[in-house]
Amino acid sequence: MKRNIVIAAVTAAALIGGGTATALATTEDGGSARQAANTRLSDDDVRDDQDGPDAQDDGDDDAARAASADVTAPEAIASALKHTSGTAVSAELDDEDDSGKVVWKVDVLSGDNSWHSVSVDPSNGKVLGSHTDDEDDTAQVRAALKGASVTAEEAAKAAGGKGTVTSVDLDEDGKNKSWEAETHKSGSAEQDWKIDLNTAKITADHDQDDDQD
Repeated sequence: MKRNIVIAAVTAAALIGGGTATALATTEDGGSARQAANTRLSDDDVRDDQDGPDAQDDGDDDAARAASADVTAPEAIASALKHTSGTAVSAELDDEDDSGKVVWKVDVLSGDNSWHSVSVDPSNGKVLGSHTDDEDDTAQVRAALKGASVTAEEAAKAAGGKGTVTSVDLDEDGKNKSWEAETHKSGSAEQDWKIDLNTAKITADHDQDDDQD
């Protein structure tokens, strides 16, 4: 209702003043129509500017999540596997749906080829819950991990020497299959790494860096 009154008042002011809306039109609570219009415009500008403050906020949010987690990626994976047996294929520190609560999400592939997403509390390592998922790359994952000696937990430990690990995931595509990890350091940008499936050797993931640029 208030929005309609503002629009009508601004339109009338524009017609009377030859196209120039004045600040005399007000909402029911006494606010300025021009102020409301300018606020709406500013919000739209921020949404349209993908290179503006919001882009930086995304990086800040990732860093804040990393700093707030007491439970490391290897610990979260170990906790998830105690709850759901199988092979951990990925772990990510992320918001839980739209609640804004940060949790570790660990994807586990069970022996019967069923997928489970296990949520782990980043403050104490307790499993908050789990549910089954439908994935269509089970065969690829099995093939990539066949003969591999480095687990997701071990890959996360290897990447831990580069900073706080916020995600580890299996790259089962392409010729050079590996674990991929993302790390954060205070005051630094995120970094991406590849971890060898057999030696745990860690190298910078320049492909990911190029994609981000």
